[in-house]
Amino acid sequence: MSRSSSVSHARSASAARARPHTIRIIGGEWKRTPLPVLDLEGLRPTPDRVRETLFNWLGQRLDGQRCLDLFAGSGALGFEAASRGAARVVMVERNARAARQLRENQARLAARAIEIAEADALRLAENLAPGSFDVVFLDPPFGDGVLARALELTLRLVAPGGFLYVESGEALEDDAPLLAGWVIARRGKAGAVHYHLLQRENDE
Repeated sequence: MSRSSSVSHARSASAARARPHTIRIIGGEWKRTPLPVLDLEGLRPTPDRVRETLFNWLGQRLDGQRCLDLFAGSGALGFEAASRGAARVVMVERNARAARQLRENQARLAARAIEIAEADALRLAENLAPGSFDVVFLDPPFGDGVLARALELTLRLVAPGGFLYVESGEALEDDAPLLAGWVIARRGKAGAVHYHLLQRENDE
C-alpha cells in the first residue's frame, strides 16, 4: 500500500470511528427513543439486555431519586434513569466530543433533570458531598487501573438505602477489603463485562 493510500485509509478509519451510531432507551418516558452516540475508541454503551436487567433490579421507576453517572460515555445509564423519573441525574464525561454529544441528546429530549459536567470523573468525585446520591453508576475504562480509586470515592457518595452499580472487566470479590460493610446484592456477566449491584449490609 502506498503512503498516500495509507494516509487515506487512516483518515477513513478515523472518520468511521467518529460517526455516530445509536442507543435505544429501554423504558420510561422516552421508551424506544433512539439517541446518537459517537463511535469513539473506548466508548462502551451498556447493552440493552444489561440495562434491562439493571432496571429490573432497581425497580422500573426511579421517581425522585438522585443519580450520578460518573463515567458517562454514551450516557446510556443516565438517560435511562432520567427517562424513569429520576429527579436529578449528573453525568460526568471528560472527552469533549462525547460531552458535546451528551448535551445534544439532552437538548433533543428537553431533559431538565440532567446535568452534564465535562470534567475528570475522579477529581469531580473527590469534591462531592457524602451521601448525595441514591444511585451511582460506575463504568470506568477497563484496564486503566482506575476502578479501585473510583470505588473508594463513590462508595461514600451513596446515601443510606441507595445502590452502587459497577461494570468492570473482572468480577468483584465479595470479600474485597474495599467493600467492607457492603454486599454485592446482584451480579451478572455479558460477554467480557461483569456487572454488579452493591448495597450496604445494613440496608438489605
